[in-house]
Amino acid sequence: MPLHKEKHGTLRNEAGQTRAECIAEKRHFHPTPDFDEGLDGPRISKNHTQALKSIRRAAEQGEADAQDKLGAMFASGQGVRRDYAEAARWYGKAAAQDVAGAQYKLGVMYYLGEGVAQDYTQARKWYLKAAEQDLADAQYALGRMYHQGQGVVPHYTEALKWYRKAADHGSADAQNNLAAMFHFAQGVRKSHTRAVKWFRKSAEQGNAVAQFNLGHMYYKGCGVSQDYSQALKWYLKAAEQGFAGAQHCLGLMFYEGSGCVQDYTPALKWFRKAAEQGNAAAQCALGLMHDESLGVTQDYTQARKWYIKAAEQGYAAAQNNLGRMYHQGHGVAQSDTEALKWGRKAAEQGDADAQCALGGMYVQGQGARKNYAQALKWFQKSAEQDNAAAQYSLGLMHDEGLGVTQDYTQARKWYLKAAEQGYAGAQYNLGVMFDTGQGVRQNHMEAVRWYRKAAELGNEKAQLRLAVP
Repeated sequence: MPLHKEKHGTLRNEAGQTRAECIAEKRHFHPTPDFDEGLDGPRISKNHTQALKSIRRAAEQGEADAQDKLGAMFASGQGVRRDYAEAARWYGKAAAQDVAGAQYKLGVMYYLGEGVAQDYTQARKWYLKAAEQDLADAQYALGRMYHQGQGVVPHYTEALKWYRKAADHGSADAQNNLAAMFHFAQGVRKSHTRAVKWFRKSAEQGNAVAQFNLGHMYYKGCGVSQDYSQALKWYLKAAEQGFAGAQHCLGLMFYEGSGCVQDYTPALKWFRKAAEQGNAAAQCALGLMHDESLGVTQDYTQARKWYIKAAEQGYAAAQNNLGRMYHQGHGVAQSDTEALKWGRKAAEQGDADAQCALGGMYVQGQGARKNYAQALKWFQKSAEQDNAAAQYSLGLMHDEGLGVTQDYTQARKWYLKAAEQGYAGAQYNLGVMFDTGQGVRQNHMEAVRWYRKAAELGNEKAQLRLAVP
């Protein structure tokens, strides 16, 4: 009985994770904002030179608002050549006079290292001063530093405190991160209901990350009743803002037909948008659709292109699929050495399909010398993840004494696990064991039951057994 190697054909979720792991926290920091929006009064648009002179004169006389405005002009390049060092200097003067906006913006400059040496301690100092004046952006930024341990020891309680203050002031970013803390039980008791509440507040303000997260909560039924239509709605809102994770999940819903009619055309569209932004899960999905002619003409060259992009980012499913292409010679020169290389990368990350395939290559001596001990090792790892093909193969090795002492009890155990998952080869072998009394009490009725299951799945040997009186 030859060992069977299943062809990988599943689409993974964001970053190779299950949907349950796909809550996105807004960990990145906004680039220096458009400080035009922070100017009090109308924008300077007609006579920048005259306005600059007037503002500079007031700033040099110690007027705090003018110092803040002058800093904003240098930061944005409005009426002057952009100069972050000058921006930081004037923000510093205004910040020293307790202008909350200037304190926050000076904190941003220290955080990013723009116009000053990057210094998280100084960033936190100025964020704190502005936060204590109830500036929501500063409260969010301060919470984020405690959350990630930037310039301070990570402290979820402090992060939660500042996120909550900012969230209560309407900060969409803080609302999203506060929701994530409730979801992950960081510094607070886990509450999916509260997570949904804050994700919704943020999402309704147009925050793309929160829209994606709210979509996830509806998809999984976390804190709300499961509702694929609502999941689709929120994923779409985030996807239309260019959020790659949402684009991938939206593609996945069209691919699965979850909350919509199954349609490979929009699935391809959204996978491509996410893939072009470097989303590894979407790149793998796009490769698979070209590989298996799903909504597009089969094209192994395109499949290989997208698998490589994802594989080089360490995405296990793509590494496994790329290994399979080399093994089969699809779109590339057949090479068991390359197949083994990519298969091992995926297997070492815990990909069950790759582990099973790697075991098969060691049994056959493909890309490496035959090594039953290695085969047994990888089949075992895969089988323990409920991979039916690996369970069958592990049963076969115990059945035939390959790399292990022959053990019919172990063979039956693993055949049964695979058979109960509908694996025809295991069902047939289990039938043989009951038919012959090998490792079990002979039972022809039980043998026929398993032969029939295998035959219904097209197993020719089982069909032949049933045909013989």
